[in-house]
Amino acid sequence: MAKQTLRILSWAAIVFVSLALFFSAFPQSEPRKNIGLNELAGKVTAGEVKKIEVSGDTLFVDLFNDEKLVSEKEPSTGVLEIFSSYGISPEIIRKVDVSIKNQSARNIWLGVILPILLPGILIVLFFLFFFRKASAGANQALMFGRANLHLFTNLKEDRITFKDVAGLTEAKQELEEVVDFLKNSKKFLDLGAKIPRGVLLMGPPGSGKTLLARAVAGEANVPFFHISASEFVEMFVGVGAARTRDAFATAKRAAPSILFIDEIDAVGRERGAGLGGGHDEREQTLNQILVEMDGFDRDTNVIVLAATNRPDVLDSALLRPGRFDRRIYLDLPDIREREAILKIHSKNKPLDPSVDLSKVAVRTPGFSGADLANLMNEAAILAARHDKKSISQEDIYNSTEKVLLGPERKGRLVSENERKITAFHEAGHALVAAGLKDSDPVHKISIVSRGRVGGYTIKLPVEERRIKTRRQFLADLAVILGGYAAEEELLGEISTGATQDLKQAAELSRDLVTRFGMSEKFGPVAFGNGEEAVFLGRGIVSDNNYSEKIAGEIDDEIKKLIGSAHKLAKKIVNQYKPALKKIAEKLLEKELLEQEEFYAIIKQFKIKPGKV
Repeated sequence: MAKQTLRILSWAAIVFVSLALFFSAFPQSEPRKNIGLNELAGKVTAGEVKKIEVSGDTLFVDLFNDEKLVSEKEPSTGVLEIFSSYGISPEIIRKVDVSIKNQSARNIWLGVILPILLPGILIVLFFLFFFRKASAGANQALMFGRANLHLFTNLKEDRITFKDVAGLTEAKQELEEVVDFLKNSKKFLDLGAKIPRGVLLMGPPGSGKTLLARAVAGEANVPFFHISASEFVEMFVGVGAARTRDAFATAKRAAPSILFIDEIDAVGRERGAGLGGGHDEREQTLNQILVEMDGFDRDTNVIVLAATNRPDVLDSALLRPGRFDRRIYLDLPDIREREAILKIHSKNKPLDPSVDLSKVAVRTPGFSGADLANLMNEAAILAARHDKKSISQEDIYNSTEKVLLGPERKGRLVSENERKITAFHEAGHALVAAGLKDSDPVHKISIVSRGRVGGYTIKLPVEERRIKTRRQFLADLAVILGGYAAEEELLGEISTGATQDLKQAAELSRDLVTRFGMSEKFGPVAFGNGEEAVFLGRGIVSDNNYSEKIAGEIDDEIKKLIGSAHKLAKKIVNQYKPALKKIAEKLLEKELLEQEEFYAIIKQFKIKPGKV
């Protein structure tokens, strides 16, 4: 874009200079009155003319009264000859200062040749400009089938290695093998080992797939090409396949090399599942990728890395051995990995000495690496907003809640009645959580509005957990309905504040019955195959493997689970009403309670956590 602008400015400058030269051939002079030769002869005879300057066929006349005149004579006729023809004597002519001004070669060229030449030059420039445009369009058409591959520049300041990736130990080990194979292939080939064709990185968004690919590029001393899968597909038939061929041909010319395809699900979805039949552009592109990875031409030293967060929609031919031989799943980080990731993202940030990143790791279960990077960035922004020189623990905690729930909305106008309902609602959640043995400990309660929620209660597990029992799920269900029960029992009225809680309770109850086999009535049975028509949109079409009668019984079982959890929540709320009121009063006074403050309040009422 900058080069094109510079070119346009250059052409404009050329035209401007040409026009300036053209008009300089005709110097501007003060205006003169045009008179005929006979009138001029009369003024010469009357002795009124002071000076006559002859320039070609033009006579510039100056009178004694300072009047300026101009006249034209016939070509090839002298001034004296003209005046003699009008009967003016030589004595009278000698009294007039007559001078001859010869035109220079420059003026002749500019005045005669340039007016003829300049239009031709402008026409030529005009056609040249459009010819360049046309040839650029033709080149673009010829380049349409070229892949927009990017070669990774391993600059020192941008270089990322496996040391810069916290956690993901097993994934890094697999990729270190790939890098080692490219660097020292002989020791593998001597044992008959073949280079893996492709490595598929799978995991939820933000788990570090692209970061790992960049680390491979930093570690491997081979060319590393990267491209997004969406760049292959165009609306024109055959372009995607052509770009695929070009991408693999480029990687093969630089072999041994690595080709990284990001978000491969953009072209790698199951064939025959769409509405376009078997000949649409995306499927042709996928067919070409399959052939390039493991077709008749097997003599290649290119490893294909690909990343996706939707491995369930990929075509089975893409995942068979010989193509993506290795599939590496990237989990969300556990508590130790989260602490290590936080340390990496806080390297260039001034932290207060009191900051304990292990406590932050405890408060962030389920956070991905990208979430944690965003968390530290938000903490830095928050500290800068308050003109601090370092980031405090409170800044990081506030940023955690901002990432989870959204920014604080303290400026939002809330009536006293709404604050009271919110306080009792959140107090109900916290009290039920504290009263149940299988529930997670409460860490914070707040009635400050964040995002779309009017208040929130944060409860976090004591230890990292990857599986949950039925009792823990039922405790979670009771805690979800704790706010509803508190409004119902203490305020004598229910509000729309429990809408999201009811939706969450219904979803959790349905999972307990249909997915986890935790229903007493149905036992260890899973309903529904979990497959959806993702090409039409998630949830539009799904295949249920049970009858309408079973569907009704499932609904009854869900209602039963929610009813039992509601009764349990009401029991705890009624049993500890004084404590609930005290918690709500403190929330109305301070707007938020930390873990220590909350447990200090319930201790006054001799409530032991996990008693029920």
